[in-house]
Amino acid sequence: MRRNLLHLLTVFAFGAVSVFAQANPPTVSQLPDVEPFKIASGSLFSASVPQAKESVAKNQPQIKGEVISRDFADALEIISKNYVGGKRLDYNELTKSSLTAMLRSLDPHSNYFDSTEYEELLTDQQSEYFGIGATIVNYQKDGVFDTFVTSVFPDSPAFKAGLRFGDKILAVNGKKVTGENSADVRDKVRGKKGTIAKLTVERAATNRIEIIEIRRNRVPQPSIPDAYLLRQNVGYIDMSEGFNYTTLDELSVALADLHEQGMKSLILDLRENPGGILDQAVRVAEKFLPAGSTVVTQRGRLPIDHRIWKSANKSAETVPLVVLVNEGSASASEIVAGAMQDYDRALIVGENTFGKGLVQSVINLPYGAGLTLTTAKYYTPSGRSIQRDYSNGNIYDYFNHKIILTEKEKNNLAGKTITGRKIFGGDGITPDEKVKNSELTAAQTNLFDPLFFFAKEVANGRIKGFESYKINGQINYGHRLRTADFAVTDELFTAFKNYLAAEKDWNFLSANVNAQKAFIKSRLRHNLATAAFGSVAANQVLIEEDTQVAKAVEALPRAEQLASAARKSRHNIK
Repeated sequence: MRRNLLHLLTVFAFGAVSVFAQANPPTVSQLPDVEPFKIASGSLFSASVPQAKESVAKNQPQIKGEVISRDFADALEIISKNYVGGKRLDYNELTKSSLTAMLRSLDPHSNYFDSTEYEELLTDQQSEYFGIGATIVNYQKDGVFDTFVTSVFPDSPAFKAGLRFGDKILAVNGKKVTGENSADVRDKVRGKKGTIAKLTVERAATNRIEIIEIRRNRVPQPSIPDAYLLRQNVGYIDMSEGFNYTTLDELSVALADLHEQGMKSLILDLRENPGGILDQAVRVAEKFLPAGSTVVTQRGRLPIDHRIWKSANKSAETVPLVVLVNEGSASASEIVAGAMQDYDRALIVGENTFGKGLVQSVINLPYGAGLTLTTAKYYTPSGRSIQRDYSNGNIYDYFNHKIILTEKEKNNLAGKTITGRKIFGGDGITPDEKVKNSELTAAQTNLFDPLFFFAKEVANGRIKGFESYKINGQINYGHRLRTADFAVTDELFTAFKNYLAAEKDWNFLSANVNAQKAFIKSRLRHNLATAAFGSVAANQVLIEEDTQVAKAVEALPRAEQLASAARKSRHNIK
């Protein structure tokens, strides 16, 4: 134990170091099956061991690791001998909680990862994870809480094993999972490449129970799930999955395809993007900023943590650009949005971003563990820090945006864009056009379970009179949704009303179902499209009805005027 702690305290000198800016770090078990461990990150660079050792020696006082290590070991010994539950102590968990508490006393983003979490973190930065490649979600009927497959990735192990929309997972490797949260089921399904996951499944198509053995494999998790022409000449790129090692390449392919289809303007959707590798965020911004433009400045305690990132692109994109953001846009995505705003290169539409302006070093620890330690801050090209205040130490208030700036504080943190527009720091990126997205009501949330189960019946041809909606054969990946695809008629809506009224768990919802007609039609179509074409294509249903996306389309002419004025302005941002 003493040696382990000493290794931790001297890791700056002996560990491999890379750097990123981390937003809210969820534990692995909090994430749904399809999503890899999300780390919102900033810059990534390699520091040689001699350079790191020299910097620490010059700038950091020597830590008496042996003393601290001894105190920690003594505390564990006292606990083990005297604590009422001492015989059942988990020493690994005690060490982990101690290190986590120590790091969290510094700031909300420094964090410790055990070997399993750290391996997943590093894997996810490669835009992949190891598992079966299925999205699983909990739904409840007749008082039973079950886990269902809602979609599978193209060519994934789950796809090859024949898993489809509506299949119910009853057990994993012989252990029943009925009543368990889908995140816990996800953890059981994932595993090392090449190992077997044995699933007991109730098939949606036949209601038969089968045991399926699936060999786990690499599952790609692209940064850009989809890109298409939203309407004539208006391109849309969904960049919601963070900035990983493949992001620049994915963006280059998406832009080339959209230009080939006749794109004249673009909406870049960074909503819910938790961040990623800063080097990739810089490259994304560089696509739209001419050579010499500062993208972001990084400043830290040590010389190796100082850096100014500039665009080197001599043929930057000139299409009118709107960037969509919301509270889930964090860290590296805020770097892109901040640079676009500072240079008036794009109009920012949506809601205030997360407000994460810190950079973490990712440090390897012995025995496969790792930690992220805040070592720098970053600033937008105009010099803004968008980091929200965390000085009161209340993690709940911080992550739930309970700390509100006064007008005076906002003005003290204000800056100007290249054309002289006033912009603010200290609380994320404030959009140029504020638009709140429609929030689900309680009445709408109550409809999710019956809508799923009804869609499962429709997709398998079990609703009388609507057999034409039955989905036959393989999932048609890559399909671009057409208006006629699974159009939900008034007759199908009435069939859903009748289904709702006949179910004892849900018949109380029937009284107000007409008030939710538009919502029901939309979500039912989304479920059916998911079953037929996969979740990526089905999301087009929701995007077409998204109020923030509609505002982004409306704002494109203003974005073009703003970019034109910026090109004519004298550059006061270097």
